[in-house]
Amino acid sequence: MEPLLDTPPEPVIDDAVGRLADDTLSPSRHGNIAMQTVAGIPDIAPGDDLAQILVETLSRSGQPLRDGDILVIAHKVVSKAEGRVVALADITPGQKARELAAQVNKDPRKVEAILGESRRVVRAVKRPQQTEGTLIAEHRLGFICANAAVDESNVGAENTIILLPEDPDQSARRLCERLEAAFGVRLGIVITDTFGRPWRMGLVNVAIGLARVPSQIDLVGERDAFGRVLSVTMPALADELAAASGLLMGKSDKTPVVLFRGIDWHASDSSARDLIRPQQEDLFR
Repeated sequence: MEPLLDTPPEPVIDDAVGRLADDTLSPSRHGNIAMQTVAGIPDIAPGDDLAQILVETLSRSGQPLRDGDILVIAHKVVSKAEGRVVALADITPGQKARELAAQVNKDPRKVEAILGESRRVVRAVKRPQQTEGTLIAEHRLGFICANAAVDESNVGAENTIILLPEDPDQSARRLCERLEAAFGVRLGIVITDTFGRPWRMGLVNVAIGLARVPSQIDLVGERDAFGRVLSVTMPALADELAAASGLLMGKSDKTPVVLFRGIDWHASDSSARDLIRPQQEDLFR
């Protein structure tokens, strides 16, 4: 794979662009990678051609894509382009939504949207110290997350919510095909959202849509650094990329796309839903 830079400086983090400044060594031998925000992406509105916007932005900024690059994209720009934005004024809550809203002190219109995106509500809790409670739901795509991923941040309009893409894997594939055609290279796409985690505090980005990028890497049968045969080791590559992208996707930075270069990967037909643990393997049910 081509180096990101033509000269071999000492490895440092370049804070101005958020990237590793030296990936001149072979990534497969030395493990060096680079990550960089794609600057200059405009605010996205329903109906926008996101793929064309990315092509133009990358070309204008002197960031043509290279073979093996992976773009990690926050779902909100994908959802906006696909029209997955809803005004609360257009939602009429039903009886179940009103009851749940009273239980957790949420806007019943938002709760109606959550129910519309959910297979089931896993937990509905409001603790005394909370102004607004928590709805943990199983999204219709299978993800277990707060509010079925219905969100109000970075939507761009008051009293408006944003939903996940209808099919994030398909969204990723469409973007990948357009970008590969434009740049004439082999690419990967990861679409992300921010989730909480059982037993852990804080939030991280996780993969909700994939094109070509493997969801997991099967290391079973390989050996560790001391020669021990690995029996269950399967790193979640897609989630690792998603989590790393969060270092550069500030909530107020308008940097919804991160370019990864130097990842050693092989194309796959994986789905992000492959990372959902099957119910029969849930030891806490």
